Amino acid sequence: MSNKPPPPRPAPRLYLATPVVDDPATLVAELPGLLASADIAAVLLRLKETDQRSMISRIKTLAPPVQKAGAALLVEAHAELVARGGADGAHLPGIAALKEALPSLKPDRIAGVGGLTTRHHSMDAGEMGADYVLFGEPDAKGQRPSAQAIAERLDWWAELFEPPCVGFAMSLQEAHDFALSGADFVLVGDFIWADPRGPKAALVEVDAAIKKAHATATADPNPAGSEHG
Repeated sequence: MSNKPPPPRPAPRLYLATPVVDDPATLVAELPGLLASADIAAVLLRLKETDQRSMISRIKTLAPPVQKAGAALLVEAHAELVARGGADGAHLPGIAALKEALPSLKPDRIAGVGGLTTRHHSMDAGEMGADYVLFGEPDAKGQRPSAQAIAERLDWWAELFEPPCVGFAMSLQEAHDFALSGADFVLVGDFIWADPRGPKAALVEVDAAIKKAHATATADPNPAGSEHG
């Protein structure tokens, strides 16, 4: 008797982290074109720390163009500002922050979580009701696991658990590799904004790379044991 293969995972989608936003004017002008150029599921808004009123007004400025494009706007860390700014959810930096924010976000808004240093923490986050887990972001000192370790963690999670996993990619190559490893979403940020060709060209390229990786992974039932250049 043959086991029925699991349904194929949908192609990974992009999750775009903004630069740290102080004055949102430039970003507001640029976002509609960027969101139209690639398959972006969500935008992570990184706000410059300032008074609450200013931060809420920045969320209110950026939420409409993101939501109009069919993407979700998530605010980094500040779960208490999500509802007041009209955002779709928050990205929380660790288990403690997730636990604290869940009552204010659920059931209507997204609660994603990063800062998961161990597999145990990741499983705890999933059990607590995180909408996604993020692997591979740098810590406060800028340290992060190797790309291979991040890919292995994504592969482990994708194999065993239901909530989506996100790979934090710091280059085009990492975005491709994390998509190959089973990431549901690939978070891209600084390298997109720093691209000399402009962020749109970088996004189009990375979107194509993760789709290609997904096609490779679905065509090859055992990507872990083989090399793809």
